[in-house]
This record gives sequence, C-alpha cells and structure tokens, in this order.
Amino acid sequence: MAETDVLSRRCVMMRLVDFSYEQYQKALRQSAGAVVIILPKSISSVPQDVVRQFMEIEPEMLAMETIVPVYFAVEDEELLSIYEQTRAASASQGSASAAEVLLHTATANGFQMVTSGAQSKAINDWLIPSVEGRLTGLGGEDLPTVVIVAHYDSFGVAPWLSHGADSNGSGISVLLELARLFSRLYTYRRTHAGYNLLFFASGGGKFNYQGTKRWLEDNLDHTDSSLLQDNVAFVLCLDTLGRGNSLHLHVSKPPKEGTLQHAFLRELEMVVANQFPEVKFSMVHKKINLAEDMLAWEHERFAIRRLPAFTISHLESHRDSLRNSIMDRRARIDTKALTRNTQIIAEALTRVIYNLTEKGAPADMQIFTDQMEIQQEQLESVMDWLSSQPRAAQLIDKDSTFLNTLEYYMGRYLKDVKQHHVKADKRDPEFVFYDQLKQVMNAYRVKPAIFDLLLAVCIAAYLGVAYVAVQHFGLLYKLIQRLSLKTKQQ
Repeated sequence: MAETDVLSRRCVMMRLVDFSYEQYQKALRQSAGAVVIILPKSISSVPQDVVRQFMEIEPEMLAMETIVPVYFAVEDEELLSIYEQTRAASASQGSASAAEVLLHTATANGFQMVTSGAQSKAINDWLIPSVEGRLTGLGGEDLPTVVIVAHYDSFGVAPWLSHGADSNGSGISVLLELARLFSRLYTYRRTHAGYNLLFFASGGGKFNYQGTKRWLEDNLDHTDSSLLQDNVAFVLCLDTLGRGNSLHLHVSKPPKEGTLQHAFLRELEMVVANQFPEVKFSMVHKKINLAEDMLAWEHERFAIRRLPAFTISHLESHRDSLRNSIMDRRARIDTKALTRNTQIIAEALTRVIYNLTEKGAPADMQIFTDQMEIQQEQLESVMDWLSSQPRAAQLIDKDSTFLNTLEYYMGRYLKDVKQHHVKADKRDPEFVFYDQLKQVMNAYRVKPAIFDLLLAVCIAAYLGVAYVAVQHFGLLYKLIQRLSLKTKQQ
C-alpha cells in the first residue's frame, strides 16, 4: 500500500479515487518494486475533481524518467479483493503493538505480483498510416480545393487505455459527417459546387503531426500534380469538438480580407450569432514557435508550408490536459454539443463554397434541415465505435481493423479513397516506441519469509521437546525395570 513507510521491493497499489502525486513520487523515490494504479470500470463514476486532478498530473508522470515499472489495471472483483486485504493488513500494523505486529507479520497472508511476457523492445522504423479521399468539384480542372483534416490517434499515460473520445474522436466524427453531407450535395449537378473537397484522416497527430508532415512532403515535393499543389483555398483542421458552449478558430496568421479563409471566418461568426447565440465564438491568434519541439495545432503543419489553414476546437488553449489523457472517455462527450458544432461548421462551409451570403441568403437560414439534417444518431454511432477502442499511435498499423474500417467508412461517401503509409521523420523530436505494452500480472498468495523462520523454530522446539521426553521416558523405563527386578528377588 502507498501508506507503508518502507516501500523497497514492494508492489504499491493505488486506486484512482485515492491517488495522489505525492504518494506516487514517494513510491518512485523509495524504489518500489512496481506501482499499480487501479482504474474503475466506469470513469463517469469518478468525481470530476478527481478526474481533473489526475489529468493535470498525467503530463508530469509522462515527463518523469523512472526505472520503476508503472502498471494501470481496470478493477475487477479479484483485484479489489487483493487491494482490500492488503490495505487491511497495512492498517492493522499501524495501530498494533510490537508483539502484535511481529505475530501478524509472521502469520499474515501476502501477495506476490508477477508479470508474464517478454522484455519490451524498441520498435524501429515506426510506420504512420493515414487515409485520404476526395470529392471532385464541377466546372473544370483548375478548381480551388478545401482540405478538411482530423487526426485519428489518441494519447495518454497508458497506450492501451487511450480511447481519445474528444481528442480526437470528435474531430474524426465531424469529418465523416461532413463527408456524408457533401457527398449528397455533390451527387446532383444542381448542387455540385465548384470546389474540390479533400478529406484527410491523419496518423501520428499526437506525435507532432508526423503523418500530416509526410503527407505534405509527398504531395508538394515528390509529385508533379496534386490537389494540394494546384490551388488550395484553405485547410480546415478539426480537433476536440465534443463538448462545451464555445468554439475557437485557432490561426497562425489572421486571414486577410478578401480571401476565402476570411470569408469562412465571417460565416462562422454569422452562423453562431444568428443560429446558435448560446455559443461563444472567437478567433485565437498564436504565432508558430519554431523554437519549441512540438507544434501546438495541426494547422501549423500546413502554415509552415505556406498553405492557409486554421483549427477549430472548443478548447481555447492547445495546452489543455484533455488532449492527452486516458480520462478522455465516451462519457465526457456531449452528443448534442457535438451535433451542434457539426452543424455550425457545415453551415459556414456551405455558405462559403456556394457563396450564399453574396447571393442574398438570410443569415438565419439553416441549410441542413429535414432530409439533409445532421444525423445525431450517426454521430453517436461513430463516437461509440471510435471510443470503444484504444487508438494510440503505437497500436495502429497498416493491418489494424480500425484503419481498414475507417477506410471503408470514408469509401462510402468519397472517391479515390486510399491509405498512406510513411515512416516517421527522424529529424523531428525522437519518439521511441516499445512493444509489449500490455502484460498479464498474476498475484500469488504467499506467506512472509519470517513465517518460514518461525515455523522452523517451532519444529526445532517440538523436536527438542520430543527428544527430551524420549530421554526421560527411557530413564523412567529403566528405573521401573530395576524396581520390578528387585521385587521379584525379594
């Protein structure tokens, strides 16, 4: 238990509801054998203050270098039983006398925790898969292109528990819903816009947007013609859109008046003000800091290559702990807010590429209604699928079921859907991934070492008493024989 004074060679168990960074640091300083953090089956049952506290601690846990293995386990009856027995034993020792502690130490049951599995090894040449698809505009070859991007991978202190519901399952959900809506509009000549739409579900987003970086290099540097080279109107990146009553358009450089990206900003403001007044909307300007190892938002990858780009999110800061936490689960998603945010983006995007404001369309006119309305059930279904599985970058390869399902889903609405598989750029900050991220820990019920010593002492004492008794019995037997002989002689 974390409350024990001496932790050397002990496996320290902590429940999330009782977790504290001080106890965690104590376990590491005293070289505990291992640390096991027990998570509840349902994160939604954990008080919000506990969740927030752990989310704030996660970056520190990731940044701290330690030789002590740290395991995360989801609670079950057996694990809770071990925890309670260990806790009770630890508590009884704190209030007992020295003799009672010695007796308890000698007779109490303990648990030996043993992990099975091979030693973890570094993964060389980490592969980044991404998926792209497109809708071709009507009206000639040299059409402007609107690029819609969202990274699909998640991140947290434990890869197998990183489900990334809001970051960035919500972004992928909105991307897929936009693909569905515009595929219907692009089906009919009367509603077929004069813009190409390029959809990109990127990998490696949590690792400096490596998938996007390599995709840009392939399209801009290593090919003669692509939609990214010809005429990019703007790039819209989708990130953390699953809750809250605010939306922020993050930009590296404020858009100039007269540009399409400035028109999109104005349409967003107008749609929010006239159709969703409960939403707080703002533009957040942050210059790219090339001195930092990690970029803040995905649009910065495009901005570095001089492509007009921005990211829309309900988060005001890229440093929000929600973006990199195993606490980012499905229960934290507000489906109504996700549906509303999807509609705001779809309405603003449609007004831009169809030039509806210039054509006199009322500011409060909703385009996506009736048969073309945003399907909340569809968004819920996609969110359930995305948040039901870990999507840490280390766990996604070209043969993963998740990636193939994502490709199939995009293929229902888009043309020329294909996967990209690239190796991470070693010029970027070095990320070392390891295999064996999931192991089985077995608990064996054992007696303490002092029990063997006490048992040996008891056996020796028993044998000593038996030996003395036998010796005394022999002397008594001889004495009886002598008395019997004398009696016969008399």
